[in-house]
Amino acid sequence: MSQFFQIHPDNPQARLIRQAAEIVRDGGVVIYPTDSSYAVGCHIGDKVSMDRIRQIRRLGPDHNFTLIGRSLSELSAYTKLDNRAHRLIKTLTPGPYTFILTATKQVPKRLMHAKRKTIGIRIPDNKIALALLDELNEPLLSSTLILPDDDMPLMDPYDMKDTLGHRVDLIIDGGYCGYEPTSVVDLHDDVPRVIRVGKGDVSLFDG
Repeated sequence: MSQFFQIHPDNPQARLIRQAAEIVRDGGVVIYPTDSSYAVGCHIGDKVSMDRIRQIRRLGPDHNFTLIGRSLSELSAYTKLDNRAHRLIKTLTPGPYTFILTATKQVPKRLMHAKRKTIGIRIPDNKIALALLDELNEPLLSSTLILPDDDMPLMDPYDMKDTLGHRVDLIIDGGYCGYEPTSVVDLHDDVPRVIRVGKGDVSLFDG
């Protein structure tokens, strides 16, 4: 059965954040809050944990996993960024956006989209997520917590505990953080393309 931490959304308890980071480092799968909805994540180098997330969400090889990081400078090692994409991401982050970019050789092939060799990146505006990233001192491999056959992410940590408590190692209850997933913008081609309209305003990409 998973552990269940109640962490304050504005003043995350350092002790619990440290414990959460240790669970990630030890190969754990963690549910945690973001600025759009809850997400499920694991250590970037852990194939077994990534496969567990695939099983929970029933994800195929064409799924773009996302690397959650603290800053664009931290994430830039994993993606090929031109000046246009860099300016755009700097303008919109931190915030509820996921950007799809061509992956660099730093990214293990198993994390990429199988055909296009892309990866998602995201910089959330959520104190619990950022505190966990600070403690890890590296990005977190992540995916929105949307279960198979559902249209929207899970919202209630107690529902998560009942539904997924036997399949993950930690659930962080950070209070209500919304039910909309991120807006997803594909920047790996010349023209930005909105893949999913979510919480982030995509009017900038109209036309």
